[in-house]
Amino acid sequence: MAPSIVFSSNRVFLKLLCFFLVLFFPGFCSSLLHPFVANSVYEHRNHTAISAFRVLNRRVLTECPDPNPYLQVNVSKSSDLSDEEFVTVTVSGVLLPAEIADFISVSSCPLSEAFYLQTGDTSSLPLLCHYPVKAQFMSKDPDYLSCKKQECKKYNNGECVVTTCSGSITFHVINIRTDIEFVFFAAGFETPCILSRSKPINFANANKPLYGHISSTDSTGTSMRLTWVSGDKEPQKVQYGDGKSETSQVSTFSQDDMCIGWSDRIQFQTPPAGGSDELKFLAFGDMGKAPRDASVEHYIQPGSLSVIKAMASEVEDGNVDSIFHIGDISYATGFLVEWDFLPQPYKPPGCSGSVYVTPDSGGECGIPYETYFQMPTAAKDKPWYSIEQASVHFTVISTEHDWSQNSEQYDWMKKDMASVDRSKTPWLIFTGHRPMYSSTGSGIDKNFLDAVEPLLLDNKVDLVLFGHVHNYERTCSVYQSKCLAMPTKDEGIDTYDHSNYSAPVQAVIGMAGFSLDKFPDTADSWSLSRISKFGYLSGHATKEEMKLEFVNSDTSKVEDSFRITRKQNRYLK
Repeated sequence: MAPSIVFSSNRVFLKLLCFFLVLFFPGFCSSLLHPFVANSVYEHRNHTAISAFRVLNRRVLTECPDPNPYLQVNVSKSSDLSDEEFVTVTVSGVLLPAEIADFISVSSCPLSEAFYLQTGDTSSLPLLCHYPVKAQFMSKDPDYLSCKKQECKKYNNGECVVTTCSGSITFHVINIRTDIEFVFFAAGFETPCILSRSKPINFANANKPLYGHISSTDSTGTSMRLTWVSGDKEPQKVQYGDGKSETSQVSTFSQDDMCIGWSDRIQFQTPPAGGSDELKFLAFGDMGKAPRDASVEHYIQPGSLSVIKAMASEVEDGNVDSIFHIGDISYATGFLVEWDFLPQPYKPPGCSGSVYVTPDSGGECGIPYETYFQMPTAAKDKPWYSIEQASVHFTVISTEHDWSQNSEQYDWMKKDMASVDRSKTPWLIFTGHRPMYSSTGSGIDKNFLDAVEPLLLDNKVDLVLFGHVHNYERTCSVYQSKCLAMPTKDEGIDTYDHSNYSAPVQAVIGMAGFSLDKFPDTADSWSLSRISKFGYLSGHATKEEMKLEFVNSDTSKVEDSFRITRKQNRYLK
């Protein structure tokens, strides 16, 4: 499905057209933000990392005055780009190199100014438009500002009277199923204008199925769901290793068509069925993405690459049966091309009914998330479900949907946890996004705590995992902000004995990519471990115990370790 952005209930489809890479010089053009847009900047500042680059799509786009006839933009490869490739962009014929000079990428404009009203933008067309992808300063090339690579462009009586400079920048590009173009800009992020551009460059197979994503459908351990991105609204096929094939179902929010083509072969395994003994899993939240080149982008989560690399290493070593992402997945905030970049590094893995009114989604309303990452839920916009793998029952809720008493989700989670057969799956893990406990105080909703925490105690939940806060924190056996039990040391590891159950252990694991949150100097007694480093949670569950470790993704070292145990003959009903 070729992605396009969907705004509010009208679902305006904006076709992603280009990857523009832009150079800026200060002082050429001028334009002002409309007051509506300025208000939008203020509104989003604490939610979507507003910056001059972030609001480029709200600038009027013009040609620069007094064009330089010597300027050229050339790319190291002129056609048939692969699905993932590094290309070198060379800008030559520059008369006066400037330090404040960037390459950026954008896409095409909607044809109607009215479409912008849904984003709060009332600027006149043409605009630089949706959506900037990435940028680099030309000064990344150390020879650019010094003009080490000089070229004479004009002679007078045998003497050079005009010399120009050049520079080269490397970009990581991926197949976004359309031609890309590199454009040299001037006048800075505030007032961009076009100087020169390259010829359009095509991908070798723009219609190829891309970014296969595997997820569980149930607890049997016999089936998996495969989703992928393509440009064809008609059903496609999955071909298995034994030659058998199956026709796909289409879920789309685009109107574009593509020809059928086969993706690269991928391998997967189903997780162990519910009731079997051993499960090895990873869990994390708040990952996002970061560029694999030196570009700036509209929103970067600096730790995401190291976490992905570390987890991929565990997968390749055969140490992982399943992976759980517990929220804040892309930080696309309306920049739809981010949904293409997001799954690309995983190659080896906001909502319309939200109870929290924030501008976090950038107008997406959860549509791309629900389409790209389908979960075993009963229906769209009801993203709560349970799944059993080996000895663990996972109850997964949405903190963004109504969880108040007697709501549909509340009744569901109450019924789900009460129905768990603890002789089959002795461990019960409860997951959501916004935490009940955090020393930072961020995202804490006392109403959520009051409504849902009693269900955890009543159903003897063993472990609670949340994200949203960008660090790692582990509690005692906590209920109503009090420690009902403390772990004991067993071979140096904190061990919670749930043979005599007291309360759940809670952990915040939102340290997988977003800029880290610092802890206050003091903490409540329920907080036992606090680490502000990038990483992920690694779990190993048998029917006798669960061992959990916080793994630092930069060093691969375990920085916190704890166990939850229960005697085998003390299964809970």
